[in-house]
Parts: sequence; structure tokens; C-alpha cells
Amino acid sequence: MTEERLSSEDDGAAPKLPPSHLVPRTRGGRIATVVWIGLFLLSMPPITHRILDRPDVWTGGVPLLFAALFVVYSALIAVLIWSLRRGL
Repeated sequence: MTEERLSSEDDGAAPKLPPSHLVPRTRGGRIATVVWIGLFLLSMPPITHRILDRPDVWTGGVPLLFAALFVVYSALIAVLIWSLRRGL
């Protein structure tokens, strides 16, 4: 009986681990993650330094960089609120 139990328990399979919380499990979660990462990349230096940093261009009384970053950060917050309300 001991041999039977050992052979059924030790079948060579790895133990089951709980799913990771870092990987989104739903379609909505994957969409929210991709949109958030895409928006976040817009606020990083290659975009902000080369495309948005135009001191001579003003939008609404502020430099283009500040206006664009305000829009990007607002969109990032909107994605987080959207995912929170949907329970993703």
C-alpha cells in the first residue's frame, strides 16, 4: 500500500502553483494592461524629449510638453479607474 501511494503521488508532474497576479487573466485585463503600457511609453524620454519638447509651441497658455503630459497622465488615471470599476 505504501508503494502504491508513493507511485501515485510521485508521478513526475510538477506541483500546481496558483496563477500569477502579474498576468491578466481576462480579455479586459489584457486590454487595460496594453493600453496602460502604451500610454505610459508616451510619457517616457524618447517621446517627450524628441517630439513633445518644443519650447516655442504653446497650447492653452502652457508649453506643449506640459499640456501633452497632462493629457497622457490623465489618460493613465482614466485607464486605472476604468479597470477598477470593471473589477479587472
